[in-house]
Amino acid sequence: MEIDKAVRECDDRRLKTKYANAIYVIQRALALYSIEEVAFSFNGGKDSTVLLHLLRAGHDLSEANKKCPNGNPQGFPFRTIYFESSSAFPEINSFTHGIATMYSLQMEVIHTDFKSGLEALIQSKSIRAIFLGVRIGDPTAVGQEQFSPSSPGWPPFMRVNPILDWSYRDVWAFLLICKVPYCCLYDKGYTSIGSIHDTVPNALLRTGDSVSGEGKFRPAYMLSDGRLERAGRVKKFSPSTLSVSSSSDGMYKLDFNNSSVLTTSIIAVGDEILSGIVEDHLGPLLCRKLHSIGWLVSKSVTVRNNIDSVAEEVERMRSTNDIVLICGGVGPLHSDVTLAGIAKSFGVRLAPDEEFEEYLWQLIGNQCKGDRNEMALLPEGITELLHHDKLPVPLIKCQNVIILSATNITELDQEWDCLIDSMRSTGQLVVGEPFVSKRLTANLSDIEAAEPLSNLCLEFPDVCIGCYRKSRHGPLVISFESKDKARIDSAVVALRKKFHSEAFSEIN
Repeated sequence: MEIDKAVRECDDRRLKTKYANAIYVIQRALALYSIEEVAFSFNGGKDSTVLLHLLRAGHDLSEANKKCPNGNPQGFPFRTIYFESSSAFPEINSFTHGIATMYSLQMEVIHTDFKSGLEALIQSKSIRAIFLGVRIGDPTAVGQEQFSPSSPGWPPFMRVNPILDWSYRDVWAFLLICKVPYCCLYDKGYTSIGSIHDTVPNALLRTGDSVSGEGKFRPAYMLSDGRLERAGRVKKFSPSTLSVSSSSDGMYKLDFNNSSVLTTSIIAVGDEILSGIVEDHLGPLLCRKLHSIGWLVSKSVTVRNNIDSVAEEVERMRSTNDIVLICGGVGPLHSDVTLAGIAKSFGVRLAPDEEFEEYLWQLIGNQCKGDRNEMALLPEGITELLHHDKLPVPLIKCQNVIILSATNITELDQEWDCLIDSMRSTGQLVVGEPFVSKRLTANLSDIEAAEPLSNLCLEFPDVCIGCYRKSRHGPLVISFESKDKARIDSAVVALRKKFHSEAFSEIN
C-alpha cells in the first residue's frame, strides 16, 4: 500500500488524477477477469516499471476492499511475461531479473518473437487479458483504447492499457514520488530504450562539461520537454526518405498562368461572425498572404460552431485536394469544436496526444485542474505537429488541413511566418511566384463596359479580370490579377484602346 500512500500524500494533482484513472482501469479488469486469466507484459522500461507498481497498488486496494483476511499485500499474483532478446541492453536484462526477485514476480521468460510467444502463452495458460504499458505517442498506440481487443491476425486477447493517457512527465513524476527502482540506463541519459542497435543517450541531456564518461549526460527525468523523449532513437532511414511528396499532403500542383500553383481553401469557424457581432479580418488577410506566395484561393467560407457543420465543410474542401486552412473554434470552451469536426470528417477519433500535451503543460500547467486536458485531444493517426521556436505550441496539421489558432491579426502574422518557415524546412511547401494585381477605375456604366470586358477576357484567358463598385453610384473598379506582370500590362493597354483615353485612372 506504500504506492497508494505516496501518491495520495503528494501535491501533484495531475498525477493523482492519472493515478486514480489507471487504478480504476486495473480494478475494472480484475472485475472482468480472474487473476489466472490475466498477464502482465514487462520489458524493464520506465513505462512497464510504472505499470508494475500500479498493478501492485491496484491489487492491494482490491484485496483491501474485499476485506480478505488471507490477502497478501506483499505478493504479486499476476503472471509476468518477459520477452528476452539478444539485442536488449544488458542493463535491461539485469534490472528485469532483479525486479523479478525483489517483488517475487511469477516471470516467464520467452525467447521467441512477441507474436509467437503470445500465441503459445494464451493457448497453454488460458490468458484472456494482458496488461501493457502502452502510452499515446507509442507507435503501437494508434487506435487503442484502455480496453482494446488484439488486432486481426494476432491471437485473441484483451489489451488493457492503464497508462494510455500518461505523458513522459507523468511517468517520471510517479517513479520519483514513489521512490521505486528503475533501470540505471535512465540515469545515463537514455530517455526511450529500444534495442542496442537503435538507442543512444538523448543528446538534449548532454552536460557539455565533459567529453566522455559517466557524467556526460543528465538523468532522463531532467528532460524538460517530454515530446523529445524519442530523440535518442537512432533513425534507420536516409535523409531522402524524409521528403514529403506534394500529393501525399493534398498539395497538388495545377497548371495556371503557365506555372504551377497550389490551390487553397479557407474555413472560418464562428457563430459570432455569422451573427455579425464580429467582423472576420483573418480571412481576407489570409487571402492576401496566400497570393503573396503564389497560392490560389479557390473558396473562403464561414461555418457555425457545430461539429457537423465543420465536418461537412472540411470534407467538401479536402475532397478537392485543396490545402485547407481553418481558423477559429480551437480551445477549451464548449464552442471550440474545430478539432472534433476535423476528426469526424476523416472518420477518426480524438485521442490524447502526449507530445502536444507536454507543450500545453509547459504553457498553462499551473491552470490545469488535474483532469485530462481536453485541448490535447487531437485527430488520431492523421495529426502532425508543425514546430517552430517562436510558437509556444506547435501548429496542428491533419493531412491537408492546417489549423490556425490565431484570434487577431498580430497572432496570425506570427503563425503565418512560422507556418511558412516550418513547412519549407520539411519540404512540404512549394513557394511560387506571387500573384500581382492592378486596378483601374472607369467612368463607365455597366452596359458600356460589359461587352468590351467580355472580349478582353477571351483575349487574356490567363489573366483574372474582375469588376465591382464600392457603392451603387461609385466608379467601376476593374481588377487584373496574374503571376505575369507583363500580361497584366498588356491587358490594361488593350482595354484602354477600347475606350477614350480619359475613361480610366489607375488606383494602384
